[in-house]
Amino acid sequence: MDLRSSAETDSDLSEYHAGSVPTELLQFRKQEQEKLSGVVKSVHRKLRRKYIEVGDFEKIWREHCEDEQTLSEYAMAMKNLADNHWANKCEGEGRIEWCRSVCQEYFQDGGMRRVLEKDEKSIRHAAAGNNTSVNSIPQSPTSSNSSTFQLGRIRLLDVGSCFNPFLKFDEFLTVGIDIVPAVESVYKCDFLNLQLQQPLQLASDALDAFLRQLRGPIDALPAQLFHVVVFSLLLSYFPSPYQRWLCCKKAHELLTLNGLLLIITPDSSHQGRHALMMRSWRVAVESLGFKRYKYVKFSHMHLIAFRKVSPTTSSDLVSRNYPEMLYIPQDFNTLDEDGFADCYEPPRSDFEDDQVACSFAELPDTPYDSDSGESQSSSAPFHELEDPILLQS
Repeated sequence: MDLRSSAETDSDLSEYHAGSVPTELLQFRKQEQEKLSGVVKSVHRKLRRKYIEVGDFEKIWREHCEDEQTLSEYAMAMKNLADNHWANKCEGEGRIEWCRSVCQEYFQDGGMRRVLEKDEKSIRHAAAGNNTSVNSIPQSPTSSNSSTFQLGRIRLLDVGSCFNPFLKFDEFLTVGIDIVPAVESVYKCDFLNLQLQQPLQLASDALDAFLRQLRGPIDALPAQLFHVVVFSLLLSYFPSPYQRWLCCKKAHELLTLNGLLLIITPDSSHQGRHALMMRSWRVAVESLGFKRYKYVKFSHMHLIAFRKVSPTTSSDLVSRNYPEMLYIPQDFNTLDEDGFADCYEPPRSDFEDDQVACSFAELPDTPYDSDSGESQSSSAPFHELEDPILLQS
């Protein structure tokens, strides 16, 4: 299959006015989208099948990274989907635009200052309840932190970037990495095996200069280098919860204190269907030294922002089973003669029923009715949020 044909088709469609595109071209474009999505979904399923059969995720991942032909086809399919099919998205539901707006609100419009002030008030309130001297509580550097990012660019690491979508925004100094980049501006890097170095004791402008001179492939990066780390449709790519947890742990080490980890993960269910899973994810990620800042449910994805609130992580998190809490529904699929059987969901215990009731607290910060159809009001017939890749891949 020639994955480049989709781009040519899209340029043909641009000659027509909205609503006047011939049915034949629309049908052809839909078929191209289904083919591209099939490439992506087949890679995901192959990884999960191997993980179920073999169980050694390190061996599976090493072999996967060595399969250059499959990875190249995957990268080209993802780029074509993003460029030529996902461009026509619903208003307000672009994941890249959401990431940008969260960063602007947090770093440039006083969001970080407000949460730090809230943290300080909570600490002082707790200290007063414990009869602790207020003078012994360290001052939170809210004013200096909130003004820092108004003076320079936000250093952003986009993991699994493919085509470097944040590069076009002037407020970001972007480093895009992927195991097989689709464009030259993205550097080749296996994030799971990325080595971390000691933090650079340099001024902000010197750190910016360091990032500008980076060249691929990237095998190591200094810790505490980035203000933002983005996992856009990344974590569900991995077949093992432990791999997802390792990614979040590495993001914590790469972020500056009070930096943001932005996670976007696909889910086409209504916002309460997987609330228990989102609660589990929150506990797992926060155990690493994060605190949830924002959470929104779009029609076909969860978008979560965590801020780094602790400079270090605990050493006993694995023994306490936190990695297994980063599960996805596909983890419970089983193999049958034809591949994957339907997802098996074991009966809930009384304790789990109580947890389901508590999980309603995990509903998004902003009300969003994914069943109302309001988010589907775009006149564009094909867009990112209706793509099969975001369903059960």
